[in-house]
Amino acid sequence: MTKLPFQINLAGKVAVVTGGGGVLCSGFSKVLAAAGAKVAVLDLREEAATKIADEIIAEGGTAAGFACNVLEKDSMEAAREAVNAKFGTVDILVNGAGGNNPKGNTSKEYLFPEDLTQKAEGVATFFDLDITGIRFVFDLNFLGTLIPTQVFARDLAEKDGGVILNISSMNAFRPLTKIPAYSAAKAAVSNFTQWLAVHFAPVGIRVNAMAPGFFITDQNRGLLLNADGSYTARADKIIAHTPQNRFGTPEDLAGTLLWLVDNGASGFVNGVVVPVDGGFAAYSGV
Repeated sequence: MTKLPFQINLAGKVAVVTGGGGVLCSGFSKVLAAAGAKVAVLDLREEAATKIADEIIAEGGTAAGFACNVLEKDSMEAAREAVNAKFGTVDILVNGAGGNNPKGNTSKEYLFPEDLTQKAEGVATFFDLDITGIRFVFDLNFLGTLIPTQVFARDLAEKDGGVILNISSMNAFRPLTKIPAYSAAKAAVSNFTQWLAVHFAPVGIRVNAMAPGFFITDQNRGLLLNADGSYTARADKIIAHTPQNRFGTPEDLAGTLLWLVDNGASGFVNGVVVPVDGGFAAYSGV
């Protein structure tokens, strides 16, 4: 059973969560449902969306899974029609779809002089970054936030108290080594969050973002954990720079999520990006 860190009442609200079949966003879906919202779980993979919706229903909540592609407006429009037919117009939009692509990463943290003259097998330097991979990362994170907002914000604008929650990253504040495309794309999401907050204020829509620190998900599991479950060298470095000395869990995001989507709790909070990182950004390394 999904446990809430505190009680808020979202009864009568309809919430959409994109990327809802993923590790973190499935948690968002379950938390919103446990607070009383009717939750539309949207994912590129219909089976993943349906699985989470079924788990919510088994816990006594109200949910349904919908397949859609956040990069195709026609697909999102079809999803909106289906959600509206099932639950009514939307009150809360969580733009959770996003991710990285190995083609947008470098192999090393730094460029060394020898990298310019000695091409090592399997090593990708900054000069080897694949433009298609970088474009994919930007599209998935930025357009994957913009397009669902274009589609569902019409519902929010036509009623009072609409809320949009975007998912940024601590990489947006301070980029991490090896992942320039993802860091820059999430910085765009943070900037877009502020822009939307200003743009939508006259129609009563609040727009904020969460910036999770380090959480183990399906996408980064291979980078952070060895086959035996032990930490990789990169994971050890992350933990050494996280004062709370652990990775986050989906439950660690629940309180911030509930606070930001509830107008009674955060009705005058607009255009902020809230870090949830265990102190990572506060630690200088010494």
